[in-house]
Amino acid sequence: LYCKQPRRLAGGDMGFVKRKVLDEIRLHLEKPEITVITGPRQCGKTTIMKILENELNARGKKTLFMNLDVEEDMAHFSSQNGLLRKIELEIGSEGYVFIDEIQRKENAGRFLKGIYDMNRPYKFIVSGSGSIELKGDLQESLAGRKRIFEVSTISFEEFVNYKTDYRYEGKLEHFFEIEKAKTHSLLEEYLNFGGYPRVILEQESKEKREIIREIYQSYIERDITYLLHIARPEQFSLLVKVLSLLDGKILNLSNLSSEVGISIKTVKQYLWYLEKTCIIDKVSPFSTNPSKELTKAPICYFKDIGLRNYAAGEFGNINDYGFVFQNFIYLQLSELAKRYDFSIHFWRTKDKAEIDFILQKGRNIVPVEVKYKSIDTFEITRAMRNFIERYNPKAAAVVNISSYHEESIANTKVSLLPFYKLKKFVEKNFGS
Repeated sequence: LYCKQPRRLAGGDMGFVKRKVLDEIRLHLEKPEITVITGPRQCGKTTIMKILENELNARGKKTLFMNLDVEEDMAHFSSQNGLLRKIELEIGSEGYVFIDEIQRKENAGRFLKGIYDMNRPYKFIVSGSGSIELKGDLQESLAGRKRIFEVSTISFEEFVNYKTDYRYEGKLEHFFEIEKAKTHSLLEEYLNFGGYPRVILEQESKEKREIIREIYQSYIERDITYLLHIARPEQFSLLVKVLSLLDGKILNLSNLSSEVGISIKTVKQYLWYLEKTCIIDKVSPFSTNPSKELTKAPICYFKDIGLRNYAAGEFGNINDYGFVFQNFIYLQLSELAKRYDFSIHFWRTKDKAEIDFILQKGRNIVPVEVKYKSIDTFEITRAMRNFIERYNPKAAAVVNISSYHEESIANTKVSLLPFYKLKKFVEKNFGS
C-alpha cells in the first residue's frame, strides 16, 4: 500500500492511505480476546497488521508475524502445542502474535479456540479474506473469545483525504461545498476505479486495469477454486459478470440459471459464496402490503465499485454513472447502518413504482432516492409521493450531486441533499 514514488503525508506516513478502522483495532490490542480482521482480498488487511506490528515494536513489545501463505509458517500449524513452541522460541513467554491468511488453516476457529482456552499470555491478531467464515468456522468456535473488525476497500472519504494530502482532514464537508469542480472530478475518478488500495495508489490507468485484473483473478483462483473447490470457476465468473450488468434489477434466479448455464440450486450457492467472500451484498424488499408490493426477490450491490466495473467491462470507462452512483450511495449507507443499527431495503410495487432505498429502524422508516445530477428544480417523483402518502414517514431524502433544498409534504420533511451531506441526514434521523 505504498506509492512507487512515496511522498510524506500528514501523520508521518509515506504514501499510506489512512484507514479509520485502524484506530478501532489499536484500542482492541490491549483486550484479551482474539482480534479478527476480515474483508475482501487485497483490501489492506496485511498492511494494517504490519503497521500495528511496527507500532508495538517501537514501544518495545515483542511480536511474531506469521503468514499461512508461506509454507514455512504453515508447517508450525500442524498442532496447537507445536505452534505454541514456535511462539515461545521467537518471543518468549508473552507478546503479540499476528497470523495472516488464517482461512488457509482447516478448522481455524477450533484451532484458535483451543489455544485461547489454554490462557497463555499471548495476544492473537489474525486476518483472513471473507472466506474465513466458510472454512474457518470462527463465528461459532470463537463465540465470546473474539471481536471481528471488517475492513472494506477504501471509502470515498479516505480516498479524498489521500488525494488532497490530508489538508482537509476533519473538514471535508467544507471542501466539498467550496471546491465543487474538484469534488466532482474526484467523485468521477472514484466511481470509475473504486477503492482497492493498490488501484488508488497507482497513477497510470493501464496499470490500474492490470491491478484490478490481478485482484479479480486471484479471487477466482485462490478463494473460489482453491479454498471452496468450485469445479466450474468459469461459470462462477460469468455469474459475477451478469450480476454486474443488472444495474439494480431484481435477481431472477431462473433467468440467472439460464444465462450462466447452471442450476437454480447452484446459483443460490454461488450467490451465498459471493456474499460471504465480501464481493456483493443482497438487499431485500420493504413491504407491508404483499398484494401490491414485491416481497421476496432481492437486488444486489457490489462491495467495491471498481470490481463491479471490471466485471462489467467498464473499468475506468463508465458510460452511464446512474447505477454506479446508486451503488456508491449504498456503500455509504451500509457503513452508516453498522453505526446506527438500521436496515436497508428497497421498495417496488407491482405497478412499477420504486424507491431506491428504505432505511428502517423499528417504526422509523426513511425513503431515499438517488439521482446522479444536480437538481435545479426540486420535484418529488410520483413514487416518492405514493410512499409518503402510504407510510407517512417523518423524513425522506433525494440524494444528488450538489443541490440542497428542504420542503414538507404533509408531515414529511423531504430533503434534497448532496451526497456528502448524507451522513448528517442519517445521524439526525437515526442517531438517537
